[in-house]
Amino acid sequence: MTQPRFIAFLQGLALAAGMAGALVPASAQAQDAQTLHARHASLQPALAASPFKRPLLLQANNSSDAPHGDVYSIVDHGFPTLSGALQAADHWCDMLLLQFNVKRCVPSGRAPEETLHVAIGRKAEQPAKDAFPVDFSYRVLVSQPDYLAVQMKADEGPFGTRDYRLTLQAVPLDKGHSFIHLSYSYANGLAARLATQAYLATAGRHKVGFTVVGRDGDGSPQYVKGMQGIAERNTMRYFLAIDAFLDTLGVPAPQQAEQRLKHWFSATELYPQQLHELPWQEYLAMKRREMNLAQAPGAPVDL
Repeated sequence: MTQPRFIAFLQGLALAAGMAGALVPASAQAQDAQTLHARHASLQPALAASPFKRPLLLQANNSSDAPHGDVYSIVDHGFPTLSGALQAADHWCDMLLLQFNVKRCVPSGRAPEETLHVAIGRKAEQPAKDAFPVDFSYRVLVSQPDYLAVQMKADEGPFGTRDYRLTLQAVPLDKGHSFIHLSYSYANGLAARLATQAYLATAGRHKVGFTVVGRDGDGSPQYVKGMQGIAERNTMRYFLAIDAFLDTLGVPAPQQAEQRLKHWFSATELYPQQLHELPWQEYLAMKRREMNLAQAPGAPVDL
């Protein structure tokens, strides 16, 4: 893969530049219900004072070797509904397909041996056959009445990236609310680190994350850049995808796909400096075409 292709991959691949390696120890190991409840209790003051004006905390490191990110949030969904929805592999494909750069996602196999065949490319129009294929094994690690843990992982990715991990954990708070922890990590080889440096010096030099690192003379916030900015942007996009999926579960089935697109796009546009990529009509037309092709008779499973 040439460096320009990898830079395009890095711009678009939230799974390899912000989704999936090693997290800090508190995030790397699956937590049980008691541990996650204790985490919620310790974070309550910070959740209440969240700059996102909702109970949500976003954390990421600035590592070029082993990037990781975490979201902790209280969501307005009861645990039985949330747990049932987030255990299905095909539902994760529904969420992944909301992203600008995910061109196709097809599940295969049966639990507990399921795989998500994902094609990831540019944020603009691109045929799935020209995108980068990444196969993620999908597992429900724990499913209990008071605790859910699911994980996606891939041992290898393009251009020397490896060890992708995405883990979601959830516990009930009350009848209508749940607490979730979304974490990711991945590892970069030398070639990937060099290409990332090139991206951050060119196409990504003006991109920012959400952490405020200073103020301009007029008081306007200065946001973090670099690897931490990449991780924060992509972590937020994937959290918003989960949120959009959950929020549209009550929509009639024929309308769910487009309602998810609208919900996710509208949510990202709340943070245009960080997350805006395409106009709504361009995004909608692109996703309609991608979803129609994915559902066409005879569409292959393996990419």
